Amino acid sequence: MAPYESDRTAGAEGLPDEADDVRAGRRKAARYVVPVAVVGVAAATIGLVPALADSGDPSLPKITAEQLIEKIAKSDVQQLSGTVKVSTDLGLPSLGGLESGMLSGVTKGSGGSSADPQSKLMELASGTHTVRVAADGPDKAKVSVLENAAEYSIIHNGNDVWAYDSKSNEVYHSTAPAAEKGQDKAPKDVPTTPKQLADEALKSVDDTTSVTVDGTAQVAGRDAYKLLIKPKQSGSTVGAITVAVDAKTGVPLKFTLVPTSGGAAVVDAGFTQVAFAKPAASTFDFTPPKGAKVTEGKDSKGSKDLKGSKGSKDSKAPESAPSRGDLGKGLDGLKTVGKGWSTIAEFDTGGQGMPSGSSSQGGNVSGFLNSLGDHVKGKFGSGTVFSTRLVNALITDDGKVYAGAVTKDALVKAANAAH
Repeated sequence: MAPYESDRTAGAEGLPDEADDVRAGRRKAARYVVPVAVVGVAAATIGLVPALADSGDPSLPKITAEQLIEKIAKSDVQQLSGTVKVSTDLGLPSLGGLESGMLSGVTKGSGGSSADPQSKLMELASGTHTVRVAADGPDKAKVSVLENAAEYSIIHNGNDVWAYDSKSNEVYHSTAPAAEKGQDKAPKDVPTTPKQLADEALKSVDDTTSVTVDGTAQVAGRDAYKLLIKPKQSGSTVGAITVAVDAKTGVPLKFTLVPTSGGAAVVDAGFTQVAFAKPAASTFDFTPPKGAKVTEGKDSKGSKDLKGSKGSKDSKAPESAPSRGDLGKGLDGLKTVGKGWSTIAEFDTGGQGMPSGSSSQGGNVSGFLNSLGDHVKGKFGSGTVFSTRLVNALITDDGKVYAGAVTKDALVKAANAAH
């Protein structure tokens, strides 16, 4: 047994109150909210962690898994700055221009601004990215994604939330009233720090999970404990999650998710540099650059640019554009089957599904989609399984969807049981 390993598992008596809170009814939101498109499913479940090798094995006092979870929960760090390296390998097929076009289309669908954070950060769903972060209390935060010569930043300062895309010279602005402060720092479904990723993982801790302390490491020059989270059940695509926790502050410094299929981590994100000092006040200052197009969010009355001309009607989202409610119409009957890491979300799109196999229905579109998935049959009839290295989704020809971080066989079994 490793010197810092605990044989206690989540769900056992003696877990701290904070851990109980972590396990409480929020688990569904962490794992069961499943968009219809597999790309959306993958984007909603990604995390961040660096391609950063542990450098050293520091000697630290022994600690149990329960104590380490409590240390994370009680961490009260309000001020920090640093650089996070983010690598995501979901194993999505290479779609070239189509993939970037889809992301661009999603971005433009939210009020027509390329700076809208609700869509922009979905680009973190693939590849490797460098992210700079800074925080000074609950009302001041900045996240910047650095890409070649361009930079995309989200700045939360008091009641204002700004997002700026230097590539397009577009700005997105919204306000955060007292009751909503902190909500617009970044989209809730796209974690941008190891802390946010660790919080999501800990929401899934229950009696189907093994949680141990698996030694120590050094991350970004700081001593850390390694918390190892592993599903006890078979059928999950999640092999293990490792969270490197700063020994002094309790702040997660690194998050790594490895699939059961092995190979490179699906998500690997962590600090390469970090400091727990107060950032300069100017870090959170933002004034839209001259000539930038500014789109107002929330109670927006349209776009404007700083040259004084009013935004055109084209700058607004088309009235006919589908709203979130429209896209999620088929989720009204969402239910889950199974337990813990093997849970599967099941819902009816209300449509006819996607004709599969040799069917001529759906034309070239269905043929293209089928080329990306595996055709399967069962008591449910026919369907197509779309896969990533983490999330799989079965869409049957009659419009039923079964999805989760489970294997293809688990999805087929669930669909058969439902019929």
